[in-house]
Amino acid sequence: MRGSNAIEGIVTTRERLAELIHGAKPHTHGEREILGYRNALRELYSPGFSGDLTEDYVRHLHALLLEATSDQAGSYKHEDNWIQERDTEGRISVRFVPVSAADTPESMAQLVMAFREARQDSRTNPLALVACVVVDFLCIHPFADGNGRVSRLLTTMLLQRAGFDICRYVSIEGIIDTYKAGYYDALKASSEGWHDNENDYEPFMLYLLQVLYACYRELDRRYVEGSLKRVPKAKRVETLLMDSYVPSSRAEICDQLPEVSSRTVERVLSRLIKEGVVEKTGTYRDARYRRL
Repeated sequence: MRGSNAIEGIVTTRERLAELIHGAKPHTHGEREILGYRNALRELYSPGFSGDLTEDYVRHLHALLLEATSDQAGSYKHEDNWIQERDTEGRISVRFVPVSAADTPESMAQLVMAFREARQDSRTNPLALVACVVVDFLCIHPFADGNGRVSRLLTTMLLQRAGFDICRYVSIEGIIDTYKAGYYDALKASSEGWHDNENDYEPFMLYLLQVLYACYRELDRRYVEGSLKRVPKAKRVETLLMDSYVPSSRAEICDQLPEVSSRTVERVLSRLIKEGVVEKTGTYRDARYRRL
């Protein structure tokens, strides 16, 4: 929650955020928007959640997000907008011109229909589809405000529906905020030529995969910290590899287990490879290890 708002420049202290989550009354416009995002996430994570990508539900998420701060909450934009960027010298330029206000309803209807058609095709990769939806949504930019935050809520929702519930345990918004420069670069690369249907979705697909990889790495790190402290050092290395979702380099293992010497890590890796339970790919610094 904190990460998605931070991307948009809506920030507060961790202490104040905790107070807001536990019922404190918001004092500022920014705090009301933070609570709006909390309300939207709370709905996405509620038991039995069954929302889907429809125009009505997209507008509903927007209404939850901005109901306390905007009289346009839940409504498509009434005027044309554009996406700006500021260079290192403070000069502002137009980075992308979204769909016009007049064409927004039709464009959103087309987005929903294209998504449903692609989802029914067994050849469609669900993660690639999520990335395409986010790029199209942000190129349409259907709302006067809150498009970025709604796009991240949609990312969370679509990932959950595709079976990737990592967002329940690791803040994907926080990871995106950490790699914010890459987010904007990938989005810019994938939006070039969008109006002429000549854009390339691959840069944003790769970015989303990198974000998910970082989420699973963070989950692994938390598991190590929380459950391996009393396990013998050699066993920690083995458990880390056997419980990991993603391949690990020797350096990454040492970073996650700073109390274990590199010699011990190397000895355990050699043993696991000989036993046939771990596979090594790559060489030297590029070498990675994963369970078989």
